[in-house]
Amino acid sequence: MKTIALFGGTGQTGKEFLSQALTKDYRIKALVRTPTNVSEDSPNLEIIVGDVLNPEDVQRTVAGADLVVSLFGHVKGSPEWLQTRGTENILAAMREHQVPRIISLSGGGLPYEKDQPKFPDKAIRFIMKIAAPKVLNDAIRHAEVLRNSDVAWTIVRGPRLTNEPKKGDYRIGWVGVNAGTKIGRVDLANFVLRLVENKEYDGQMPFVSY
Repeated sequence: MKTIALFGGTGQTGKEFLSQALTKDYRIKALVRTPTNVSEDSPNLEIIVGDVLNPEDVQRTVAGADLVVSLFGHVKGSPEWLQTRGTENILAAMREHQVPRIISLSGGGLPYEKDQPKFPDKAIRFIMKIAAPKVLNDAIRHAEVLRNSDVAWTIVRGPRLTNEPKKGDYRIGWVGVNAGTKIGRVDLANFVLRLVENKEYDGQMPFVSY
């Protein structure tokens, strides 16, 4: 049974991932700030109360894990470099505890060399630069940190996220290449869970959409 160190398990996508991972009998060590936000209850779930910006909390979460799934992101009032600093703490813990792989979640605004953005994609990225520059800059920097690390990494990107029911059918491509404009969180979480056993996208930034 693999043990997953999970960050961001109380977010909307994180809750979907946690539920699906427990159904597959993975053991989960989840770092959360507010334990009451965890709706799952399982003997395979260990809740660690803390903050991804606290290195000691991250160390406790990563210790004994086989891989890391990082789904945390910005909410109202988050520090400017939340994802970057948190990822740096996670990588330090992975080195300390010899954990070889991380799957990290980001948005479609994060550029990648295999993208072929069309006009709508370029418009969305322009809007993000104007409306949410801190989030976009943090995503870009966190990707640089992962790409410069010595671990196996995958950054999963998605477009607009919805709460529609599971379809179980989605596309995996790049921005502007075999790509749509939305993805349900339940299906996005399903793809992340698939990557736990599938290393096909190691070292890449796949874009998941309907």
